Amino acid sequence: MIEFTHETEPIQDAGALVDAGPDLKSEEKPMTQPRTNNKDLIPVPHRRDSAIAPLQVLAQIPEEQIWLNNFTSKHTRETYRDSVIDFIESLGLRGPEDFRIIDRAAIIAWRDKLMKDGKTPRTVKTRMSALSSLFNHLVAHDAAEKNPVKEVEAPKLRVRRGETKALSSAQARKLLNIPPEDTLQGLRDRAILSVGLQVGPRREEISKLRLKDFHDEQGYPSLKLRRKGGSHGSVAIHQQCSQRIKDYLEKAGHGSDADGPLFRPIKKNQRADKPDRHLTPKQVDNIFKHWCKVANLPANYSSHSMRATCATQALNNGASIEQVQELLGHAHSSTTQLYDRRGYSPERSASFFATY
Repeated sequence: MIEFTHETEPIQDAGALVDAGPDLKSEEKPMTQPRTNNKDLIPVPHRRDSAIAPLQVLAQIPEEQIWLNNFTSKHTRETYRDSVIDFIESLGLRGPEDFRIIDRAAIIAWRDKLMKDGKTPRTVKTRMSALSSLFNHLVAHDAAEKNPVKEVEAPKLRVRRGETKALSSAQARKLLNIPPEDTLQGLRDRAILSVGLQVGPRREEISKLRLKDFHDEQGYPSLKLRRKGGSHGSVAIHQQCSQRIKDYLEKAGHGSDADGPLFRPIKKNQRADKPDRHLTPKQVDNIFKHWCKVANLPANYSSHSMRATCATQALNNGASIEQVQELLGHAHSSTTQLYDRRGYSPERSASFFATY
């Protein structure tokens, strides 16, 4: 349950929007409104008796927490929770009961405020989706009468290519070969980079890999990946990637620990209470960024660039959208198409011809 601890003070009109002037009059009886230092406060609409009736349900049942716990992805829970918190802070809501009196005008004002604050259309759309999901949940549990977010148009996304930057073929080759082959850390990182660049899983999917997830299927080396949203799937992997994993396991010595993590911290960095723990997603990201720095690659790449690079190179080398969609585990081919950069060749930019 989201808690509200604002102090309150009387205001004359809770239905005024952000741009309403101080002289706005109302014949309604005064009501309380949270005191806030936020000059961009979006006041809450008027209460109506019909909307106040079931407040006891919200006071006793943590509906918002039930809604959050319904999402299996920690990242989704955090994103949606933060979006709702931003909504609560922007409107100065005093308690869960105030969700019942939110109307279309308040949603529009919040959307416009996000845009004014410089949020990208994608961010605004994500936050509106989070709030809409919450309202759908509240309506389904009779904790709200309707979902006002459905009545408001979200920003249009006109995206032909994804925003994640992909490495060139030369950059990828350099990165794959730069960790040393004569140390355990080097062999581990060579394998991790190969999985990222030649299989394309997310960093969290790499960190969750267990030894038994590396297996043969129909005569081909494969990896079983735990996808975003809880789905599982095995994909056949490049022979070079398979060999690098084998080289790492031979040096690491945990090749018989089928249920244990595939990629592990180096011994000297492990906690004594759990020496066989998985790498964290953040550690996977740090490994990628470390070797990018060693290879003198630009600092604006992230571990997700490995996923974008894998998809881009596979498409450039003849794989179909459907094949790459299956490799990346996308539910919809439209998501995969964001990685399709076949029509974009920076080395052939028209700008190079504008010589003076």
